[in-house]
Amino acid sequence: MTDERQTKGVPPEYADSLMFPVGEPNSAYAQYFTGHSWLAPLTNEQVSTANVTFEPGCINHWHKHNATSGGGQILICVGGRGYAQIEGQDPIEMTPGTVVNIPANTKHWHGAAPGSWFSHLALAVPGENTSNEWLEPVDEADYAKLK
Repeated sequence: MTDERQTKGVPPEYADSLMFPVGEPNSAYAQYFTGHSWLAPLTNEQVSTANVTFEPGCINHWHKHNATSGGGQILICVGGRGYAQIEGQDPIEMTPGTVVNIPANTKHWHGAAPGSWFSHLALAVPGENTSNEWLEPVDEADYAKLK
């Protein structure tokens, strides 16, 4: 299993430290990420849940999880170190066990800290008329200020 993970570009020592699979390269959403990420869908029953792994320095663009009722996203760090930021708020450092609740219709981003691999579970909160809206990249100068 380690060899398979290594061929995907994730160091085996990091992949083996996770209790969830790394998954496949996240090519379907690559245009909305700086750097490489991997996606491992875990379930689509009740609450859609996936493990997302980011290489060091990889973050996604600002985006929203829109809904007319309910909706939003819950992030749970399961490995490494990263950040999540809701527009207008300070970035939240995420380490294993950190939970971040993103309300529906709220502009935010998340991803790896500089120099660190990062994995989180992404839970899509059920809602009505849900959709993702991808926005602009995070300002590189703002990201560079993070440690």
